Amino acid sequence: MEFRPVLFIVGLFICMTGGLMLFPLLADLIAGHGDWRAFGTAALVCGTCGTGLATACWGKIEGLTTRQSFLTVTMIWLAIAIAGTLPFILGSKDLSVTDAFFESMSGLTTTGSTVVSGLDNAPPGFLLWRSILQWLGGVGVVVMATALMPFLAVGGLQLFRMEASEPSEKILPGTGQIASAITILYVFLTFLCFAAYKFCGMTGFDAINHAMTTIATGGFSTKDASFGYFLTDPSIRYPVDLVATVFMIIGALPFTLYLLLLRGKVGRLTKDSEVKLFLLVIAAGTLIIGLRIAHDFGLEPFQAFRLAIFNVVSLMTGTGYASADYMLWGAFAAGFFFIIPFVGGCSGSTSCGLKVFRVQVAFEALALHVRRLAHPHRATVARFNGRIITDDVFLSVLSFFFIYFAIFATSAVILSTMGLDMITALSAAGTSIANVGPGLGPTVGPASNFASLPDAAKWVMSITMLIGRLELLTVLVMLTPWFWTR
Repeated sequence: MEFRPVLFIVGLFICMTGGLMLFPLLADLIAGHGDWRAFGTAALVCGTCGTGLATACWGKIEGLTTRQSFLTVTMIWLAIAIAGTLPFILGSKDLSVTDAFFESMSGLTTTGSTVVSGLDNAPPGFLLWRSILQWLGGVGVVVMATALMPFLAVGGLQLFRMEASEPSEKILPGTGQIASAITILYVFLTFLCFAAYKFCGMTGFDAINHAMTTIATGGFSTKDASFGYFLTDPSIRYPVDLVATVFMIIGALPFTLYLLLLRGKVGRLTKDSEVKLFLLVIAAGTLIIGLRIAHDFGLEPFQAFRLAIFNVVSLMTGTGYASADYMLWGAFAAGFFFIIPFVGGCSGSTSCGLKVFRVQVAFEALALHVRRLAHPHRATVARFNGRIITDDVFLSVLSFFFIYFAIFATSAVILSTMGLDMITALSAAGTSIANVGPGLGPTVGPASNFASLPDAAKWVMSITMLIGRLELLTVLVMLTPWFWTR
């Protein structure tokens, strides 16, 4: 395998990461905070290393093979996560290497788990850098899932190959136009979210940070109480949590459908079976949770359903914002909020989890098997959005399910050997593989953070976050001997 094109691209992304550090540097300079030096040093290191790597591997890239594409995606994510740790280590928060890497990986994978407390008084550059990492991870995932993964046939995503595309060993040349269109759309939606938050009464700084982490379905906040802070803030004029709910849903829908919508194809969005099931699960979850907490806690219906829809959408999309401690809502709510992040949002979105379409395909496989048992001589096929689901898609999706839950179980067992109780171990493993943020229980629940976990547990979670965010096989395929042989 030729490594020069891979390292050249990785070098460019390291340079880009260093350039993005100039924004939090300016934020600290304007605020008069000394952490601007940390960002300046980190930007210089990233710029030097990235330029050196790109220059050393300079050359024309005709295209990337499948193996090079797998390697490039994983190395880009690792390189940005490592580069992202530098401001955390050098800044006044003085995070350890373990905590800095955990925070950086949690941000870039849009997980939203944090080891940091005292966010309300944290330096502005520190808060902005966390948001930028999530925003960058969000757009990276959308581009990867729509322009690259369908051709790599990861986890059944070959279902979403665009009709005009030619399946080929050469991946890169066909992705530029899609990536550019999605990036422009992503920036536009971020601006809309910022404007909506500002209109509701958020400060400009809070609005831009939460706009980036909302559209990325990331969940980092500038407040320890997350969105619960804004429910009691007297400066908030309108229900900002409902605005967040709308934009979390927008971030969790397929971005390719937005592009079709802009071309006048409204029917594709309204008829998409994945979108309809996603919205149906949100509606059903909101109804059930809303009725239960209205009954159990004597809340007014509007207040109960407002709390319910925000937290259901937040957990379903993998954002991880919290407007209340849902651990106090009883065992049913805790169990529900443990399960729905595994389902996640739609394919080609910023959200995490298994994705709704894989759940649909898995049920179609079960239904098809039952139909063939009942009528073994009848020709039967399964469809998704009008397309026939082929056997290779079924195999890919079912393999993805098996590997997904095998990694989840393995991570939970490993975490339980590190002194974590079973609830904490299970929820920490779940929140990592599903990239959702808060877990369950008093240790890692919505009212806590992950600072108290042992360092070894944070490393296990960081690796699991990366594997979950990159659709499992993108990382795991490189651990096989066949990947490295001709």
